[in-house]
Amino acid sequence: MSILIEIPKAIEDQLQARWGDVSQAAKEALAIESYRTRKISVGFLAKMLGMGVIEAEDWLKQREVPLNYSEEDLEADRRALSDVLGGAQR
Repeated sequence: MSILIEIPKAIEDQLQARWGDVSQAAKEALAIESYRTRKISVGFLAKMLGMGVIEAEDWLKQREVPLNYSEEDLEADRRALSDVLGGAQR
C-alpha cells in the first residue's frame, strides 16, 4: 500500500534534514503509534518494518516505547509454562 502525504517543500526539506528518508520515518511513526495504541501487535510491527520480533522489540526499546505486556499476559505465560513443564514451576 502506498500513502501520499502532501506537505510544503520547506517543511519537507526540514524533515529530510532531520530524519533523512522522510517516507521511512513516517512509516516508522505510523508503526509506533499503531503499536502504542494496541492497534497492532509487535509481530505485525516487525512484519511491517521488515524485521524479526526480537529485533522489533529491541527497536521499540531503543525508541523508549514500552512493550504491550499486561499482567494478564504474564499470567497466561505462567500457565503455559506450567503446562509445558508439568506443573513443576510455581
